[in-house]
Amino acid sequence: MHIYQKIHRVSIIVLIMVCLPLWLHADTLQTVSITDRVRVFTRNSEFDYVRWTVQALIGKGEQLAVDAPEYLNPTQQRSLVFNSLALIRALDQVENAITELYSDPSVNDPASATLLLRRRSAQLQDLYAMQLPLFEKVMQNQISNTLIAQGLDIGGVVFPPVLFHISELPLQLIISPRDVIRQETAISIQGDFSLEDIIALEKQVEESLDLSALVVPLGGVGVYPTMVFRTSDLGYLLEIIAHEWIHNYLTFRPLGWRYAQSPQLRSMNETTASICGKEISDMVLHRYYPELIPQIQPDEKNHFNISNTSHQEDPVFDFRWEMYVTRVKVDRLLAAGKVEEAEEYMEERRQIFWENGYHLRRINQAYFAFYGAYADVPYGPAGEDPVGSAVRELRERSVNLVDFLNTMAAMTSFEELQRTLSVD
Repeated sequence: MHIYQKIHRVSIIVLIMVCLPLWLHADTLQTVSITDRVRVFTRNSEFDYVRWTVQALIGKGEQLAVDAPEYLNPTQQRSLVFNSLALIRALDQVENAITELYSDPSVNDPASATLLLRRRSAQLQDLYAMQLPLFEKVMQNQISNTLIAQGLDIGGVVFPPVLFHISELPLQLIISPRDVIRQETAISIQGDFSLEDIIALEKQVEESLDLSALVVPLGGVGVYPTMVFRTSDLGYLLEIIAHEWIHNYLTFRPLGWRYAQSPQLRSMNETTASICGKEISDMVLHRYYPELIPQIQPDEKNHFNISNTSHQEDPVFDFRWEMYVTRVKVDRLLAAGKVEEAEEYMEERRQIFWENGYHLRRINQAYFAFYGAYADVPYGPAGEDPVGSAVRELRERSVNLVDFLNTMAAMTSFEELQRTLSVD
C-alpha cells in the first residue's frame, strides 16, 4: 500500500471526528466510504504499519554505526552481496521443501519428516539475520552512489536517503466496482493469511458489497524505510528497492502528493516508478555487477505486472499480448453493461492462461485495477489505457532519466502530461 492511501485513511478518521456531531442529528449513520465498508471484514487482520515502521527505524538506527564502505573494499562488498544472495537461495530451497512435505498427502507425519529441514532452516535464519544489516547497508550505499552519479542528489546527498528493509510483506486486498475497472481502495492485511482465508475474505466482500475483490502479493511497499520482498534475484531486488525509493522521492513532489486522486494519477506514479526502477537497477548492475547483465533478460524482470504465476516456455502463447486482448474485451463488455458476461469471459480466459503455464488464481475487475496501473511496457493488463503509453513516450523524448523523472514529478494531472507531449 502506498503512503498516500495511509494518509487518506487518516484523513477519513479526522473527517469522522469533525462531522460526528452533525451525523448524530441524522436519523441514521451513513457509511463514509467504500474503504470503511470493506474494513468491516478486514479490521481484525490488517497489517500494522506503525509497528513495522518503528521496528525498522530502530534497526536502521543500529545500522548507522555500521559504515560498511569504511572497512570493506569493493571486492569484499561484492563478496558479501553474493554470499547473502546464496544464503537467501538456500533458505528459500529449505522452506520450499518443508512446505512441499507438509502439503504432500502421502506424508503421514510431516513434523517428523521435516525435522532435519527445520533445524537447517533455523540455522540459515540465524546466519541470515546476522548478515542482513550489513547486506542492506552495502546495497543502500551502492544504489545511493548510482543515484548521485545520475544527478539525483542535493549537494552530493540523496534525499530522501535510500533506506529499505527486507521483510515479510503484507498482502493487499484490492477492491474495484464490478461495472468498471477502477481501484476504489486497497487494504493491507497480514501476510500469513492462508489460501482458504484469502478466498473466504474475497467471497465475503463480493457477496456482501457487490464489488470485485482480489488479494494480491506485493513486491515492495513505499513506507519509510521501504519494505522489500526477500529474493535472491539481484536484478529484481534492485528494481524493487529503486521502485519504492522513487515513490519516496515523489512524496515530496506534486505527482506523489496526488497519487490517490484519480486512477490516471495512480498509473502515472506507478508507471514512472516502474520505468525508473528498472533503469536504476540496470545502472547498479553495470556499475557493480557487470558480469550479471547477460544473464538477465527483459521478460524475466517483469515481476510487477506478472505476479503469482508459473511460467513455462511457450513460443506461441504471449502472456502480455493475451492479457492485453483480455482487458480490451472486458472493458468493452463492461461499457456495454454486460457485467456477468465480462466475468464469465475473464474466467474462461483464466483457464486458457492456466493451460499455457500461467497459474493465475483469479482474473477479475480487481486484478486489472491493480496490475493495469503498472504500464511501463506496451500491452498487458493496462489494455488501451492511454496513460502508460503517454508516460513511456515522455521517457523516450527525455534527455535522460533525471530529466524524465523531474518532469513527471511536477505533473498534477494526466491532461498536463498530454499537453506536455503535444507541445514537444
